Amino acid sequence: MADKRRFELFADLVTRHFPGCRHAFDIAGGQGKLNAALTSRGLDVLTFDKRWKHDDVNYAQRLFTLDEPCGCDLLVGMHPDGATRVIVEYAAKHRRPFAIVPCCSDNGMSYKPWMRHLAELGQQLGLDVAEEALPMQGRARVLVGKPRD
Repeated sequence: MADKRRFELFADLVTRHFPGCRHAFDIAGGQGKLNAALTSRGLDVLTFDKRWKHDDVNYAQRLFTLDEPCGCDLLVGMHPDGATRVIVEYAAKHRRPFAIVPCCSDNGMSYKPWMRHLAELGQQLGLDVAEEALPMQGRARVLVGKPRD
């Protein structure tokens, strides 16, 4: 069972790492729980997901792609599944920081190789990538990426 604190814990980590960021894209954000947690901390958040049922948050009911106009200064994803790689690539393309809690890979890799692959991808694309862990049960490893100066 998923840790019910995950959105609050991740929002705390995000605001701690990126205190100057004000506009975030929440990619594959499901019902918008992370959006609500970040909004309560002062961020303007737009969630991208194809779900038709979601919380009353700023929501774009569509897939997020590399072609999305860049109206953010931060990208986040809590278990964004197939959108995880896109977050890293978009962050590099637009020189934006990101924080993601990956779970499933989009290419059949198991979890640990998938985490290494994402970190290496970010580094190859010009991002500094570090790993942290949320104090919760389940998939709790966080990749934090920032554009190199």
